[in-house]
Amino acid sequence: MTARIRDLVVAHADCFDRTCRPGHITASAWITTPARDRFLLVHHRKLDRWLQPGGHADGQTDAADVAMREATEETGLPNLRHVAEGPDATPLDLDVHVIPARYDAAGNLIEDAHEHHDVRFLIIAEGDLAPQVSDESHAVRWFTPAELEATIDEESVLRLWRKSKPSKP
Repeated sequence: MTARIRDLVVAHADCFDRTCRPGHITASAWITTPARDRFLLVHHRKLDRWLQPGGHADGQTDAADVAMREATEETGLPNLRHVAEGPDATPLDLDVHVIPARYDAAGNLIEDAHEHHDVRFLIIAEGDLAPQVSDESHAVRWFTPAELEATIDEESVLRLWRKSKPSKP
């Protein structure tokens, strides 16, 4: 994944714009509690599945800032913080996935199929943990580990959960 994202960035000066093809940089947030015992997912309106909050960079080149912006917009949570901050902060995960073409009711192409080169960050929610549904989602809710395993079959989401587990001493 690292090589694919690097190749996109090197080959396309416009890689942070959603018009870039074959794909573009996106960023997302794996949101958890300080105890890492619950995880916040949104039921994505366009893709009709439970996913971590995230979205397009729209020209912004700091992926960590994009992830935080999207997390705040899509969940309404007021107190979010990156686990890793500063110049040495690294993402939790990288993923490249295909977004299918979308058509209107008459069968006209709205958006062609393309790739999202997603940079994913671990974000902690503190204080008020009551999320709000945004226009981009059908629902937003907290999942326990057992609920994640029972509900989610998307490997990239399950990988985020596995990577976010606190390391044992």
